[in-house]
Amino acid sequence: MVDDMKIGIVGAAGRMGQMCVRQVAEWQGCSVSGATEVSSHKALGHDAGELAGIGNIGVPLTADPEGLVEGADAVIDFTSPAVTASHAHLCMRAGTALIAGTTGLSDEHEAGLLEASAKAVIVRAPNMSVGVTLLLALTERVAGMLDDEFDIEIVEMHHRHKVDAPSGTALGLGEAAAAGRAVRLSDVKKTKRDGHTGPRTPGEIGFATLRGGDVVGDHTVVFSGAGERIELSHKAASRAIFAAGAVRAALWSRGKSPGLYSMKAVLGFED
Repeated sequence: MVDDMKIGIVGAAGRMGQMCVRQVAEWQGCSVSGATEVSSHKALGHDAGELAGIGNIGVPLTADPEGLVEGADAVIDFTSPAVTASHAHLCMRAGTALIAGTTGLSDEHEAGLLEASAKAVIVRAPNMSVGVTLLLALTERVAGMLDDEFDIEIVEMHHRHKVDAPSGTALGLGEAAAAGRAVRLSDVKKTKRDGHTGPRTPGEIGFATLRGGDVVGDHTVVFSGAGERIELSHKAASRAIFAAGAVRAALWSRGKSPGLYSMKAVLGFED
């Protein structure tokens, strides 16, 4: 009989952290092995299950990232770029899998995850949901089938508290579209239009960012041609889909060789 997978939650007192605690508790084959927050957090010492509204699970909230990583088979992190990069280094040393759903990572942070993947399983995705993973795959395929006569625009909307723009998911969709057209996103990306911009540059991939209310996350990829338009959309109604995807990725990571993986690999869309 295989023991339950031990999963640690970074930022367990936050909205996504609490959601992850609830999801781990609901899934069979895994349990919450540890939960952390920053050293100044007022909830330190409280039970992670009670904070998440599911009752006492015997896991107190600590400020000990090393202990969290060393006591877990996998760690889920939806926090901040610097924190995620730091946990990637700890996971590399311990051989613990890292499930990273943090957005806004810089090239330096991404390089840190790649380095860690030499000795640990790293699942990195701008969005952990099954639906968005499918949308990424569809976007790449459709972009590859349509030439520059179809303009590509990516429209996203999130709640008023989101701090990065465009969203990590929108940028991921841009990367997928660029891959479909065999170009680099950095060469064709257009994230801002203001004033007298002139006509649209052929082949560019545009981004439009909306913020307001409590929108969990809406993303649409628009392929606009002469006389017709194709739209691929995903709308998230609950953050639970992101947490559920992260738990799925953590369970999938067991027994895998070190490497940097995406949710497409977790869901079997790629090797």
